[in-house]
Amino acid sequence: MNISKAVITAAGAGQRSLALQSIIDQDGTTKTALQILIEEAQSAGATDIAIVVQPGAEAAYAEAAGAHADRLHFIPQHEPRGYGDAIARARDFVSDDPFLHLVGDHLCLSRTDIRCARQLVAVAVAENCAVSAVQATRESRLPNFGAVGGKRLQSSPGLYAVEAVAEKPTPTEAEQTLLVPGLRAGHYLCFFGIHVLMPTLFDTLDAQLKRTNGNVNLSGALAELAGSSRYLAYEVAGDRFDIGERYGLLNAQLALALHGSDRSEILAGLIEILAR
Repeated sequence: MNISKAVITAAGAGQRSLALQSIIDQDGTTKTALQILIEEAQSAGATDIAIVVQPGAEAAYAEAAGAHADRLHFIPQHEPRGYGDAIARARDFVSDDPFLHLVGDHLCLSRTDIRCARQLVAVAVAENCAVSAVQATRESRLPNFGAVGGKRLQSSPGLYAVEAVAEKPTPTEAEQTLLVPGLRAGHYLCFFGIHVLMPTLFDTLDAQLKRTNGNVNLSGALAELAGSSRYLAYEVAGDRFDIGERYGLLNAQLALALHGSDRSEILAGLIEILAR
């Protein structure tokens, strides 16, 4: 399986300006969040990248992409019909190919020399199926993420066969349907913001769009996928940061700085602030 295409969604009402925010990357250079996302996709082998945006936002995103702009495709989401609809707009771009998907309001930081998206793509290629990156997340943060339930595969540490998917479940719902043996009590496998998806997903999304006039989310389509075909979740060695939540951009910036070339300077500054 060859994965050379990536789709970044950034058209949601809460996402439109987030990917345009500036942040200092690990190498000490100032970049937009969009540039970091593009580089994350490229690190995993994506050479053809599409950004789903609100109509009229193409110029702002092209500017934010910097030197990457000439190699991007911009796909407008004309109606605000949700996350699943945004991905469905990329059907012609994806065609019949598996693709990497990144959420425009999440940044990630690998705990190894291999970036998170590349870790996930390697698993998807080896298993030849759709795989979502997940992270063990405490119960109090369930309102912020989609989550999966399933069984750990004994042959592959950190890999799970997905049996259930729910979008921002309540703690009661999660306890009833999303428990995963082996996780710490009060923790669930929540989405990381990176997926490798198969083109057959578009048929499921289209069917859901025809059944409803409201918003369509990705989790509903993935729940159907889990019931009809092989679908896995993988705990990548890394951390994700939702830059759309309170202090999310600050937390992402601190994490990048503390793992980067300016670590000593940042630590000294933090100590000085705490001392005062």
